This record gives sequence, structure tokens and C-alpha cells, in this order.
Amino acid sequence: MNGFWFTDEQQAIRDGVLKLCERFDAEYWRRTDETGDFPEAFVAAMAEAGWLGAAMPVELGGSGLGLTEAAIAMQAVAESGAGFSGASALHLNIFGPMPLARFGTDEQKRKLIPRLISGEDRMCFGVTEPDAGLDTTRVATRAVRTNDGYVISGRKMWTTMAQRATKMLIVARTTPRDEVKKPHEGISLFYVDFDREKIHARPIPKMGRKAIESNAVFINDLHVPADALVGEEGQGFRYLLEGLNPERVLIAAEAVGLGRAALKKAAAYARERVVFGRPIGQNQGVAHPLARSWAELEAANLMAFKAAALHDAGRDCGAEANAAKYLGGEAGFRACEAAVLAHGGMGYAKEYDVERYFREAMIPRIAPVSREMIFNYIAERVLGLPKSY
Repeated sequence: MNGFWFTDEQQAIRDGVLKLCERFDAEYWRRTDETGDFPEAFVAAMAEAGWLGAAMPVELGGSGLGLTEAAIAMQAVAESGAGFSGASALHLNIFGPMPLARFGTDEQKRKLIPRLISGEDRMCFGVTEPDAGLDTTRVATRAVRTNDGYVISGRKMWTTMAQRATKMLIVARTTPRDEVKKPHEGISLFYVDFDREKIHARPIPKMGRKAIESNAVFINDLHVPADALVGEEGQGFRYLLEGLNPERVLIAAEAVGLGRAALKKAAAYARERVVFGRPIGQNQGVAHPLARSWAELEAANLMAFKAAALHDAGRDCGAEANAAKYLGGEAGFRACEAAVLAHGGMGYAKEYDVERYFREAMIPRIAPVSREMIFNYIAERVLGLPKSY
């Protein structure tokens, strides 16, 4: 970014994504939300345009763009009206393979990443577990060494895209927790074939984003070769940390995009809807909540792109990335709520789309980390307060 605005090249990225998204109107996303059908045509169009490899290295077939450019593209997707149904269909391919790109062997990178960029392979990420939640050090999924590889068994929760994944990036314990000096040690990262005879995925019914399913995943004696290990054995937790800040920045940017989509719908409705002989947008009770949402969204956006700029410059962005995720999630939610209320009774109707945005706005408030854990991070790392948990 050039100060507080995008460079010409970055603006071209935004314009290009928005232009592509025009091919997929509100009716398209309404239909995927109602049927649960995955947005195959949309993902194919984005793959053809090269966006699945936006952040991947050029030598592997990607565009080599930074987090800033990836956030611009993903925000544009959400802002186009695709919301999190569109953003989540792409999200994992943008930065999900980064641990593989950074810590994999040269052979792994050359063999595996181009297939993700082209869309030939689709991956899911198995981290969260039923009894571990946000405490990844307590993952119970085990990877036991054999003569020629590992056998993985365990359970994962909220695994997005497991119904259509061909690959899975998964964290598992290679050394029991009671045999390591520090809780985060002994966790390893694997990139495996999604063998549906050994891995069973069950969709979780949920309140929104029906087209992009989340799953409970059960892994039973999955035999994987030694070269499925990414990086060093026992260092998987450290590799995960490398991807936390970029993910939070992307979620923040997407949440702002969703809020903007809702705000655009609400402002248009408030200009056109006439009650008691005047547009409802002429009433401060309608106008002020929308104006407040605009201010909150823009403030959250600044924090998100500050965090992205710090990351791209190789500087620490932990506090900013966490703050951006919190601010973006909250601002996006409040904008969607204001949009529903501005529509009155019609805000509850599917044909106006804001009820879908409102349901999807809960996602960035919850995932990938809770507001409370963000406050803990800022309290400890920024304010120097004692650890509370």
C-alpha cells in the first residue's frame, strides 16, 4: 500500500476480482446457500484466473504476491456479495498450503503445490479436535512410526472442505504429551492423501455458509509414507504458528468485505423505501446506524492492512493481526445487523440477501480464534499483564 491507499497494481487486483465476481450474482449465491451445492463454477473461474496461487511462489506456478494483495483479493470476493460462501471456497488455497511451501522439501513443493494452484487437488486442514478446542497442544490424534512411514488415527472437528478434498494437511502427535518437556513439542505436520476408506467425514449442520461444509472427521489407521511428513518431526506446532497471523488478516479483510456488502444493500434500500411520504434513509434512526457501521468498517480495514503490511515487510504483526481479526469480525457483524434492521421485516426475507450475510457474519467472530483469546494475547504481549489461563 502507498500510505493509506492501494497502489495502481493493487487497485488493479481489486478491480479484476470484482469484475470476475460480477459473473456470479446474488441469485447464484442465494441458490448455493439454499441447496448446499458447492460453488464449483466460481472456484473454477478463480482458478483459471490464477487466484488460487496468488500467494504461492512464482517458481511453483504461483503469483508470488504478498499478504496485502491476497487480502485485497479475498476482501473483494466477500464484498462482491459472495460473502463467506465465496471467500471460504477459496480461503484454504490462498494461504493454507503455506506451511508446505515454507517447510516442505523441494520435491514436495514441486510435486504438490502446482496441483493445488491449478485446482487439480483440493486440500482441507485438520487441526481442531473435539476435546482440544483452541488448545492445540492437547491434540490426541496420533501418528505412530512404522518401518516405512506412519499410521495416523484420531478425530478432527470443523474441518472445512473435507467432503471434496483430495489432500489433507493434518497435525498429529508423534510423541505423547507426557514425554516432552514443553506441551507444544512432539506435534508433527503431515500432508496426506484423503483416503476415504480410512478417513470418514460427516458434515455438521450449521446456521450459515451451507455451500461450504464443515465436518467431523474420523481417521482410522491411515498408513502414510515417510515423505508425508512436512518439515521436522515434532515441529508441527511451530509451523502452525507461522500461518496464524496471515489467516487472521485474511479473515479480518473478508469480514470487512462482508460488512461492506451488507451496508451497500442497506443504503440502497434506505434510499428507495418510502414510508410516511419520505425515504426511510432520511430518518436518523435508520441513517445513523449505517453511518456508524461505515466508520467501524473503515477503522477495522486500516488495522487489517497495517497488519498485512507489517507481515509483508518481515516485521512482527501478532498484535495487529489479532486486533484486526477482532475489529473486523465485530464491525462486519454490526454492519450486517444494521442492514437487516434497516430493511425492517424484509431484512428477514431471503430475497434481500442481508439475512444470509447476517448468518455468515458470525463466522469471523468465532473462527479461527475467539475474541477472549485475542484479548488474552493483547493483554499479555502488548500490555505486559500476567497470563490468565
